[in-house]
Amino acid sequence: MVRNPFFKINRRRKNNLRKPAQQERDDFSNELFTEIDANLLNIKKLLDEPSDLIIREFKIGNTDHRCAVVYLAGLTDKMLINNHVIKNIQNALEESENESYRAIDLINQLHNKVLSVGKVEIAISLDKVSNALLSGDTVLIVNGIDHAITIESKEWKDRAIEEPTSEALIRGPRDGFVENIQTNIVLIRRRIRDSNLRIKSYQIGRRSKKDIVVAYIDGIVNPQIVKVVNQRLRSIDLDDAQESGFIEEWIEDNFLSPFPQLSHTERPDKVSADLMQGKVAILLDGTPFVLIAPFTFGNSLQSPEDHYERWIVASLLRILRYIGAFIAVFLPSLYIALVSFHPGLIPSKLAFSIAASREGVPFPAFMEAFLMELTMELLREAGIRLPKPIGQTIGIVGGLVIGEAAVAAGIVSPIMVIIVAVTAVSSFSMPSYSTAFAFRILRFGFMGAAALFGLYGIILGYIMVNIHLVNLKSFGVPYSTPFAPGFSQDWKDLIFRAPITALSKRPEYLQTEDTERIGITKGRETP
Repeated sequence: MVRNPFFKINRRRKNNLRKPAQQERDDFSNELFTEIDANLLNIKKLLDEPSDLIIREFKIGNTDHRCAVVYLAGLTDKMLINNHVIKNIQNALEESENESYRAIDLINQLHNKVLSVGKVEIAISLDKVSNALLSGDTVLIVNGIDHAITIESKEWKDRAIEEPTSEALIRGPRDGFVENIQTNIVLIRRRIRDSNLRIKSYQIGRRSKKDIVVAYIDGIVNPQIVKVVNQRLRSIDLDDAQESGFIEEWIEDNFLSPFPQLSHTERPDKVSADLMQGKVAILLDGTPFVLIAPFTFGNSLQSPEDHYERWIVASLLRILRYIGAFIAVFLPSLYIALVSFHPGLIPSKLAFSIAASREGVPFPAFMEAFLMELTMELLREAGIRLPKPIGQTIGIVGGLVIGEAAVAAGIVSPIMVIIVAVTAVSSFSMPSYSTAFAFRILRFGFMGAAALFGLYGIILGYIMVNIHLVNLKSFGVPYSTPFAPGFSQDWKDLIFRAPITALSKRPEYLQTEDTERIGITKGRETP
């Protein structure tokens, strides 16, 4: 094999360039020194002297002790640093100008009496100092002592709280999560004013060190679910978790399954409702999507609006969703099977009409359906990626123009255009985008099975999907519950939504510690 000398030259140049940088990094120590100049030099070398690194050196009050305030511009609240940190330190200990302070006594005075900031901690290593700086905190270094003070001063621009566009409701709250994890925690606490609400924080990512929070209600949630969630989160070993999708794929039970095993949402009301049921929420800093575990197939066809409307309306909407799910998965495959293998099952007049509409179509039913479904998926993806006004126009006009042109050219039949349109509309009725995407994948699988074996292929495919669902689990909870294994109590809030007064217990399949949801279990009392 002939080797390209270009790669050898590049490798040599790369090694030569790395040596000074490696030597430069070896020059700093992870320890903090008593000399302030050594500590500041270490910080500069660690961060490679970025342009946004601000170092303000001055003396404490009327003493001779030098100190330095270090922070990164853009991540911190400058008003807080100026008014509550620098100003307080410069005015400190004026009444004791003749008294000689030791460094350790001085830093205790600063920590306990001078710094008027909510959260102040002691850092004993350069790693903790760098983590504080990169998180938006301010670091105070005093000459003569080998540790530093970290002062909470985070402040950066956040997106305003708005209604989630991916989960629009007719009736319900209009606020949604944002990219700031502290704001998201506040939105949950506003809805659940329970002292048993637990907020456990971790850091994830070897380099990014992002904050991740596990939220649950102690006394309701099954402790085993919390234990499994914490174990899987601690097993994550990534450089950076850019979005909660990284977390979802790492901790889910079966990454080969097309079905989502965790729910993701931008709605605080949905998260609060699931926490009250006994589930666990996972929040990641930098993303508005919160993960909820465990997740079952029945949850994928439920919407928060089901509990905001009256039970009759909610039950009707859920039945429509189940019908829509069946149509979205099976309608094209049923058309292929009936037209290609079982035309005798079609009523005579309808069969003659379909045969007349397909006259002149050069493709078999499977290829006809496949081309139209593929075109619809391309239009849907294009409509999502384009700007909203253009995307909606492309989705509607593109579908009409292409469908009409395909029928006029004799490539597809009019009945096929109707089937594809009904299938697309039905798939839009799914509240869960991830589940709707799984149905879209299964649709093509059932179309292939119908093209090979007709209705027998559809039945075999349906059996295989059910076997997969029964064996699938979400954090120890069977994915097919409460269908199988069956929990009769949970059927009150599955396909039909019983009146609120009848939903007296939390989901039985979650095995919660507190099973009672409301105090009135025998119906509404009348005065």
